[in-house]
Amino acid sequence: MTSRIRCHWAADGELMQSYHDTEWGVPLHDDRALFEFLCLEGAQAGLSWRTVLHKRDNYRRAFHNFDIARVAAMKDRELEKLLLDPGLIRNRLKITAARDNAKATLEVIDEFGSLDAYLWSFVNGKSIQNRWQGRGDVPASTPVSDTMSKNLKKRGFRFVGTTICYAFMQATGMVNDHLIECFRYKACGGKR
Repeated sequence: MTSRIRCHWAADGELMQSYHDTEWGVPLHDDRALFEFLCLEGAQAGLSWRTVLHKRDNYRRAFHNFDIARVAAMKDRELEKLLLDPGLIRNRLKITAARDNAKATLEVIDEFGSLDAYLWSFVNGKSIQNRWQGRGDVPASTPVSDTMSKNLKKRGFRFVGTTICYAFMQATGMVNDHLIECFRYKACGGKR
């Protein structure tokens, strides 16, 4: 039996492999799920995605399964309490950013009709299909993630630097950055 070829980072444990095989790079259009990824990618800043992935269920519990309106309505005392939760990354700025980002998300939804419509407008509504051959080919940011970052910051979003935005684009399928030899490349829209 031949083993499947995966992107190099998927070898970092069973949870990472499962995430790679089922979620990463799959085009995502659900506002709640997009908001979740925005929050989690921001929480990941300066850390490994593996760390955040292991804490994702705790984040879902703490932030009302990323219900945007409920997170926007969280009170200071609720957020303060989360700083004591060892299941989360206990960084005050990252914890409060979730509420700020929820408030900004509600404004975006009012203006664009959905978070999905707004975020996917940066890639003209279609996944960018890259053709990377090696892990050294994959950039940390692009002009598109630069533009997204600047626009999000202007709208009051926090922890949305260009590298975070590019990781978000990769995770939500706005770009297909599976290596061309990876078995998920074609499933996420790539053509060999």
